[in-house]
Amino acid sequence: MMDDAERTVEPVIESGASAVEAPEAQPLSKKAIKRAAKAERYAAHKLERRAREKEAKKEKKRAIAAKRAAGEFDEDEERKRQKKRPRLHFGGKVVVDLGFDDKMNEKEIVSLCSQLAYTYSANRNAAYPFSLLYTSLNGRTLTRLESMNDAGYRRWVNTEWWHEGYERLWQGQDVPPPSGDSQAGEADRKKASTAPSGPAVGEDSRSQQDIKQKIVYLTADSEEELTELQPEETYIIGGICDHNRYKNLCLDKAKESGIRTARLPIGRYLASLPTRKVLTVNQVFEILLKWVETKDWEQALYSVIPKRKFHAVGKAGSDATKNGSQAGDAEDEKERQEAVEQEDPSSTVVEKQEQDADGDR
Repeated sequence: MMDDAERTVEPVIESGASAVEAPEAQPLSKKAIKRAAKAERYAAHKLERRAREKEAKKEKKRAIAAKRAAGEFDEDEERKRQKKRPRLHFGGKVVVDLGFDDKMNEKEIVSLCSQLAYTYSANRNAAYPFSLLYTSLNGRTLTRLESMNDAGYRRWVNTEWWHEGYERLWQGQDVPPPSGDSQAGEADRKKASTAPSGPAVGEDSRSQQDIKQKIVYLTADSEEELTELQPEETYIIGGICDHNRYKNLCLDKAKESGIRTARLPIGRYLASLPTRKVLTVNQVFEILLKWVETKDWEQALYSVIPKRKFHAVGKAGSDATKNGSQAGDAEDEKERQEAVEQEDPSSTVVEKQEQDADGDR
């Protein structure tokens, strides 16, 4: 009798368990369906679009070669082409600290990865590029980069990617590559083997301190204002998209690490900036690039910060400031939404730079 009862009850328990483990899937919203369809269309035409872009680039090169051979190539046009290529490395290094993965939501992760792509693009097109280093590459940021453009970040030139934090700059620790790709892993191991190592056991700790003195964490919360860039220094940009939710986040992290901090001189040169002074990662980086090129903070700031953030302040200054700030915030939010809705918002930028790299090789 007991066996029969057990046999009777057992299927009911299994059926109940399966019902708990496999709940009915929630139907997708109309917006989610549209986004998925858009991503699917984007992926379907991606290879075809890239092939067309490569062919157009080859055709342009052939046309330029024909004009040059016929003596018809304009000298101004030649100067413009030469101007696009990097002329001289400034010597400094810029680090993007990605150690804030747990403090962002999914939309902010997407936005941050787009900013990283634009940072790379700006550096590749700069007259005086920096050495770029991305640290603390883990979590959802790594997952997102791996999914973008077939892990195109691995092919970015003049860049390094570290799992560990920027502390390795003075500790000199070897770290594994960001993922299991053999070619990228071998390149990372070579870079790690040639990277300057930290002081040996028993060596005076002054060497670590000397390295730290040449590292500056850029944060708007710092009391020190950045006056100029030095080619022997390393500048750290906080890799976070949080819409200014966290106060003193980068400042406190830099203090824990025992390194200097500084803020960009925005207030000194742009007193007429009534909207938020929060800049994206790529905007901060582009300002640094422009300063190296011009040695002029005012010119660097005006050339990078969006013009919509500037408003004339007169008698109705408070209303203009308020309305302008709201308009700028609305436009910022629109840009963020567009970035989120795109399956890969920065792939076009990355693909263009990879084509340039193919041409160089």
